[in-house]
Amino acid sequence: MRRRDFIRNSTLSLPAVHSLTKPSPNQPLPVVVSTWDFGKAANAAAWKILSAGGKAIDAIEAGARITEADQSNKTVGYGGYPDRDGHVTLDACIMDEHGNCGSVMCLEHIMHPISVARKVMEKTPHVILVGQGALQFALQNGFTKHNLLTPDSEEAWKEWLKKSEYKPVMNIENSTYQQTPQADSFPGSIDNHDTIGILALDSSRNLSGGCTTSGMAFKMHGRVGDSPVIGAGLFVDNEVGAATSTGVGEEVIKCVGSHLVVELMRQGYTAPEACKKAVERIANRDLKKAREIQIGFLALDKKGNYGAYALQKGFTYSVRTPEKEIVIESDYHFIIRPR
Repeated sequence: MRRRDFIRNSTLSLPAVHSLTKPSPNQPLPVVVSTWDFGKAANAAAWKILSAGGKAIDAIEAGARITEADQSNKTVGYGGYPDRDGHVTLDACIMDEHGNCGSVMCLEHIMHPISVARKVMEKTPHVILVGQGALQFALQNGFTKHNLLTPDSEEAWKEWLKKSEYKPVMNIENSTYQQTPQADSFPGSIDNHDTIGILALDSSRNLSGGCTTSGMAFKMHGRVGDSPVIGAGLFVDNEVGAATSTGVGEEVIKCVGSHLVVELMRQGYTAPEACKKAVERIANRDLKKAREIQIGFLALDKKGNYGAYALQKGFTYSVRTPEKEIVIESDYHFIIRPR
């Protein structure tokens, strides 16, 4: 067989690009989605900008700032639970429709790390600033220092020190889980999770996203999860869609989860299908570990279609469009929760 014929025949035998469903029609714009039920308040702030014809990147920052300033939320920003040494360290990242991005990690004393991350994106040649360098940059750009450790968070930390157990509890972000321990919850601290991720598609059909967190409660000092890692906790591709994640970040980093979700959408998977495939990859890598943790992905495509999927029951996400304002519980991988 001649080389030309061999190449032609080989090419014809390749599988077609995956497409489980026909492309959905464009949805009414704008659209903003965010992780967990407390994302509803973040969406409301973002919606004020989006509904007035504003840019997705501005809406993302405005929405994230609401959650960061909510001291009743123990997983993000002010009032977030500290690390094992008593330090409240914050992580955040932001990404716009042009692929520009900024991130801060292990930032202390600053109320709004999402805004510092945006400054990193817009005012520096870098993507990531960490620790003291991030704090120095924030102060040089007009941010002021605050004591982020509230009395109730400090009390919870001191109580945790009595046993010093580090066992993340799934779905703790939901407000119904923040009151008292649930009988079927995992052992360890009841408030030991993280993250709000926000994705928006504005009226000009441009995408942006953000992610902000105080990280795992009582983590090792210096620990960084997936939230501020571009491609892991957040990824935006204005040609395709955007994705964010929540849960045990170490496992999301290992598969560059949010980037994976976006690339699956590029291949033709719908938003919920792409999230499901990413979750399945994590579950198949280590089935035993996957049964003991929670991870959820949330995605928004270029047409305004959205969806989510999680390892375990209980992951919720908030949606705001011109037609609805709702909180949805996502589908999940494991039918029976581990005991």
